[in-house]
Amino acid sequence: MKIVITPKKLKGRIQIPPSKSQSHRLIIGAALADGVSRLSNLAESQDIRATLDCMRNLGAEISSDGSQIKGVSVQKNREQLPVLDCGESGSTIRFLMPVALAVAGGGVFHGRGRLLERPYAPYETIFTQQRIHFQRQSDRMILCGGLKPGRFELPGDISSQFITGLLYALPLLKGDSQIVLTTVLESRGYVDMTLEALSQFGVAVSATEQGWFVPGNQTYRRADVTVEGDYSQASNFILATSIGNELQVDGLQQNSVQGDRMICQYAQRLDNAGEVVLDVSQCPDLVPALAMRAALREGQLTRIIRAARLRLKESDRLDAVTTELNRIGGQVEQSVDALTIRGVRMFHGNSCDSHQDHRIAMMLAMAATCSDGRILVNGAESVAKSYPNFWEDYKSLGGLLDKIL
Repeated sequence: MKIVITPKKLKGRIQIPPSKSQSHRLIIGAALADGVSRLSNLAESQDIRATLDCMRNLGAEISSDGSQIKGVSVQKNREQLPVLDCGESGSTIRFLMPVALAVAGGGVFHGRGRLLERPYAPYETIFTQQRIHFQRQSDRMILCGGLKPGRFELPGDISSQFITGLLYALPLLKGDSQIVLTTVLESRGYVDMTLEALSQFGVAVSATEQGWFVPGNQTYRRADVTVEGDYSQASNFILATSIGNELQVDGLQQNSVQGDRMICQYAQRLDNAGEVVLDVSQCPDLVPALAMRAALREGQLTRIIRAARLRLKESDRLDAVTTELNRIGGQVEQSVDALTIRGVRMFHGNSCDSHQDHRIAMMLAMAATCSDGRILVNGAESVAKSYPNFWEDYKSLGGLLDKIL
């Protein structure tokens, strides 16, 4: 689908959708629990639907809207491995690989887009050490075996999703385990979200000098929980206020542990004159929105650093940000792990591409509010991955859209 956006400032109040990152974690916790849990403020994007469907296939009983979840019992002796379609969700597949081993003896994982091409080396090392069968094919990954408790060493600078997957699975094992980081942890906020979710479902994990100690033989306990508003999605609207849009952003929790809460601090820094350096190692999902705002700091220089992992997202996000912002008049240069952005006064109309990446599509939508011509977004339907109602919300704030199917 293509959407043509006629430049117009946005105005009004926006209720931020529920946190996708927290939703994944609460769904998995509820689906492993010993009773019926109730989740409030859950929004069903493509990624969240993937996690719900995978947990159903692992044996959890889940209502059609995901609001009630009865936990799965451990069934390692199934006649067939469960089939788990993870769509394009990196969180779903990386969280559930260890979980599937713990509760079902493995699984057949499917994915679309670039999902199966993403790195899985930390898990592959563990599976080799534990003699777990792991086979990668062009359209699936097959896992079969039993995850055993022990010492798990893995890097902290590839993706915190590997840590989260182990944190969910290890409490279910018969013995105690340790997670030991071999490099500095990035995206710490996402691990904090995991630890918070585990605590809500009665699972105890203690921090150590190099990682975490995870007692085995634990039982997830049912809980009634509410999903917070999503700082990742809010970033587009928060930064849009800095370029002349009159928006009030509702639904965010001030004391949230979400790492993307950094958007509030970074937005203030981008409002100041002079060179700004933003380290995004703890909040990589903010980069498209930050880059759009930085590109409009007329005459000012911004550097976004420690962003290499963005090349392994739904798109090569560093390349996609550079290509599309430059296409509409930005001055962005990319390196292996960074962006250098020289601010301009205004964007210009052009035909652009989302690269089938939801965050690139939303970045272009906000850029259009400060453009002197219409911006066409190819692949506009990509927002459904995380924010299905994005274009409706954009229009409700006064945005001028024409859809071309």
